[in-house]
Amino acid sequence: MRTADAAIIGAGIVGLATAWKLVESRPRVRVIVLDKESDVARHQTGRNSGVVHSGIYYKPGSLKAQTCRRGKALLESFCREHQVAFEACGKVVVATDTRELPQLDKITERARANGVQCERIDRARLLQLEPHAAGVEALHVPETGIVDYIGMCRRLAALVRLRGGEVLTDARVTALHSRAASVVLETTRGEVEARLAINCAGLHSDRILQATGEARPARIVPFRGEYYELVPQAHGLVRNLIYPVPDPSFPFLGVHFTRMVKGGVECGPNAVLALSREGYHWDDVRLSELADALGYVGFWRLAARNWRTGSGEVWRSLSKRAFTKALQRLLPEIRAEHLVPAEAGVRAQALARDGSLVDDFLIRESGHVVHVLNAPSPAATASLAIGESIAARALERI
Repeated sequence: MRTADAAIIGAGIVGLATAWKLVESRPRVRVIVLDKESDVARHQTGRNSGVVHSGIYYKPGSLKAQTCRRGKALLESFCREHQVAFEACGKVVVATDTRELPQLDKITERARANGVQCERIDRARLLQLEPHAAGVEALHVPETGIVDYIGMCRRLAALVRLRGGEVLTDARVTALHSRAASVVLETTRGEVEARLAINCAGLHSDRILQATGEARPARIVPFRGEYYELVPQAHGLVRNLIYPVPDPSFPFLGVHFTRMVKGGVECGPNAVLALSREGYHWDDVRLSELADALGYVGFWRLAARNWRTGSGEVWRSLSKRAFTKALQRLLPEIRAEHLVPAEAGVRAQALARDGSLVDDFLIRESGHVVHVLNAPSPAATASLAIGESIAARALERI
């Protein structure tokens, strides 16, 4: 049996950032990171759009806003020090209709209150930045960036190992057993006994909580985000990042254009219910996981409020023509032949019983386990700040 001070479940960016902050803060601490996949960052971290968010959408003074701003600074410093690909390229949030201007005003106010460098611009300035974009006005956010999150995770794993920690892949956690002063984790690579376990399992985090005998305060409902990439001939249509003004009645940002740090331009995502927690395609179905989502009253309450918009998201998933039409609101010159399918991602969204999306980070303690039950966007941007906070909490316990 392996022993450790802290065993972290999940080698995504939050789990690895927590491990790094533990060994960085206290070099003698024994840390083991466990992941069921053959490599790190195989799910949410490795399948997101690679954006470093600046904090323009979040309520001023909220934990989310503060964590995003601090996390962004830590991430940029880490990338410079450890040679991880990163670029502060900037983005525009575009109002394509005058009816969207009041919402753009609210975003601008929040951005400034959060200390984000930004500028309201007219159509002439927008066309200087993004010559092919449609829009009547926009918010320019020059400090938004793009980064290689997979490369960052691999570097974090290497640093943890250099400090004496372990990062074990192909190590699925199958059960947890509490003892008087420790917890034993059964894994496919043997047992691990730790003074404290930290659940950073993302899409499966609430299931890990259940395995400790605790009731779920919210349930993970998986939403798939599907992407296209632009063919090389169309790369010139997008210089950096082009976002729409988000619909305040819908809990996702809407399709947008993202230049990627390793080249290429990604378009999307939409948001549809995934038919399993790792349901990256329509035929990825796990009946038990689908029943868990469909049997939850919170899902139906969310669906009742958003059925019309949700139906449009499903239609865009099934129709490339409809997806193209949605993209043309921001970039009228886009054509279906410019788009090739790209890798989809699944968002682990914690959903409350009243149908509301849990908007902030949700962390619970149960015996010798700390559970990170919701780490929504901007969790990747804020990962080092989140890891710092969880590590501080863990060090008090161990």
